Amino acid sequence: MAYVPGVALLAALVVGCSAGADSNANGTDSKAGTPTVSPAPPGKYLTLPAPCRAVPRSTLKDLLPGAAELPGDQQDKVFRGSAAVTYDTDRKVGCNWKADGPNATRSLSIDLERVVSYDPAVSDDDRADTVYAKKEKAAGLSSSTPPGPPDEKDKKDKKGEAGEESGKAKDPADGDADATDSAGPSPSGSSGESTGGAPGSGSSPEEALPSRILDDLGDAAFLQDLPKKAGSTAQHHTVSVVFRTSNVVVTVRYAEQPALVTQVPDGKELQEKAQALARKLAETLSE
Repeated sequence: MAYVPGVALLAALVVGCSAGADSNANGTDSKAGTPTVSPAPPGKYLTLPAPCRAVPRSTLKDLLPGAAELPGDQQDKVFRGSAAVTYDTDRKVGCNWKADGPNATRSLSIDLERVVSYDPAVSDDDRADTVYAKKEKAAGLSSSTPPGPPDEKDKKDKKGEAGEESGKAKDPADGDADATDSAGPSPSGSSGESTGGAPGSGSSPEEALPSRILDDLGDAAFLQDLPKKAGSTAQHHTVSVVFRTSNVVVTVRYAEQPALVTQVPDGKELQEKAQALARKLAETLSE
C-alpha cells in the first residue's frame, strides 16, 4: 500500500473542497439562476369579531320581535345569544338567537370563517373564493346565475320602452310572439309571474322568492330561499345569505316558524331583513 504523507493528504482535501464549492457557486449544479417565487399576499383579516356582539341590540329587536314581550332578564338572555362551539376563534366563530312569540318563532344565526391558505402560491383571498364557490354550488347557483327579478324602476323603464316600440312597424314574422305577449294576465291575476295558489298563500315561493346571486354585497354573495319541505305541515321558512369579503366568508340564516299551520311566513320580509343584516356585517368587517 502506498504511503501518503499527512501534509499531502490535507492539501488534497482542501483542493477538493474548494473545487466543490466553486462548482456549487459557478457550475451547472448552481441554483443561483433559478427565479424565486414571491409568496401570495395574505388576506385582509387576521382576526374575527366577537359574533354574539356583532349584531346591534336594536337590530336584534327588529329581527326577534317576540323578545320584546319577555321580562327584562329573559330579554337579556335572548339578546346575548348562544356562541357556537369552536376550537379556534381566530378562524371560525358563530352565534345563534331565538325568540318565541305569540304568533311565530324567529331564529337567527351568523357564522364567520376566516380562510387561510397554507400554499404560498395561493393567496388567502383565492382560497376563500374557493370555499365560497363550493357553498354557492351547493345552493344550486353559480356566478352565471342572473340576479333576482328587476325592481319596480326597471319594470317601469321596460314598460316605457315597450310603449315606444308599440308605435313602430312590426315584422309579420313577429306575429306569433305578439299574440303571446298580448294574451293578457294569467287567470290567477298575477300577470304570469306566479302560477297557482291564492294570492298571498305562498303556494309557489320558489317562483316569487327565488334563490339568486346578489350584487353589491362583499366581493361575492348569494341568497338561498328555503321554504317549507314538501309534504310538511309546518310552515317553516328559512333564508340564507352568504357572502365573501377578502378572506372571510359569512353566512346569515334567518327563519320563521308560525304558531299556526294556517299561517304562512312572509318570505319577502325574511329576505329583506337577512340581506340588511348581511350588509351591516360587511360594513362592520370593513371598519
